[in-house]
Amino acid sequence: MSVDVRLRQRLGAFALDVAFRSDASGVTALFGPSGAGKSSIVHAIAGLMRPDEGRIAIDGRVLFDSNARVNLPVEERRVGLVFQDARLFPHMSVRDNLLFGWRRAKDRSSEADISQIVEMLGLGQLQSRKPAHLSGGEKSRVALGRALLSSPSLLLLDEPLAALDASRKAEIFPYLERLRDVARVPIFYVSHTVDEVLRLADRVVMLRDGRVDGEGSVFDFAAGEIGELRAATGAVIDARVEGHRPDGLSVLSFPGGVLSVPHTPALPGSRLRVRIRAEDVLLAREEPRAISANNVLATQISALRAEGPSQVDVHLSCGGTKLVARITQASAARLGLKEGEAVFAVVKSVILDPHALRGMGALE
Repeated sequence: MSVDVRLRQRLGAFALDVAFRSDASGVTALFGPSGAGKSSIVHAIAGLMRPDEGRIAIDGRVLFDSNARVNLPVEERRVGLVFQDARLFPHMSVRDNLLFGWRRAKDRSSEADISQIVEMLGLGQLQSRKPAHLSGGEKSRVALGRALLSSPSLLLLDEPLAALDASRKAEIFPYLERLRDVARVPIFYVSHTVDEVLRLADRVVMLRDGRVDGEGSVFDFAAGEIGELRAATGAVIDARVEGHRPDGLSVLSFPGGVLSVPHTPALPGSRLRVRIRAEDVLLAREEPRAISANNVLATQISALRAEGPSQVDVHLSCGGTKLVARITQASAARLGLKEGEAVFAVVKSVILDPHALRGMGALE
């Protein structure tokens, strides 16, 4: 599945001029500060805004082409859009809200698919309620279900967590992760929050002042390797659960080695997304012995980049996996670090997103 977007649009003093392509399924994050043009892009894809010029196509099916004078109406685009305020129909029950798009879809989901989506989003006990009796997180889940049941070829999520407080965000994020891993359609996710992108996205398109500032995988994004305003946060790793130790730790494997982490309920063979902050990585010239850290990885320095007046980000390759260590310039000078050299990365802490299980079952 591929999504091609090329747009130009003048919005008062603001000029939107972007072009990018997403070839993979999963989640593509449109990331950038407020006013970067993120929502304008999803509105153009959905047909809620007509660009001055450009072309939008999903897997070769043209939604908009200014040169060919193609501009499909909203109802023919097969694009599901979820806004940050849910926009449920207040007079309808949850069940009727869910089936609103389904009744209008050209290719309707089966009853089994409806049941699967209801179960996936945890809506089974809510179907008779009206929106006025739902929490913010519950409304967001209903909006997601309604969009999915419209049988979209692309799902657009326009900052769906922006209107929620921290507890409601924590409530809905596991459902977004489950949606990412189960849904059979590509997802564009609009956000200006780094943590959301690291936890959910597979690919990132960075936007600034109406332009594409860079694009790449979430691994490149975490390492600060895309965009002009680079800012490394650490590493995102997709790992495999190898087993659980009697001392309360779980063992994860990835192309660069193994990690011992606090116990996770994931079954052996499951895939798990973990994160390592740049500040939680120490460097050693020799493999350290008799230390409290559970994880020491053999790595090679791929780059050194100054981060402010006193720090440096040391970019590391660990069996092809990208890591970043943020240390002081004084430490880098004392160790005499240079590109291409081998060093040991001492990982003080590994972040496990509590519900970020990818697949839950054993891998093939």
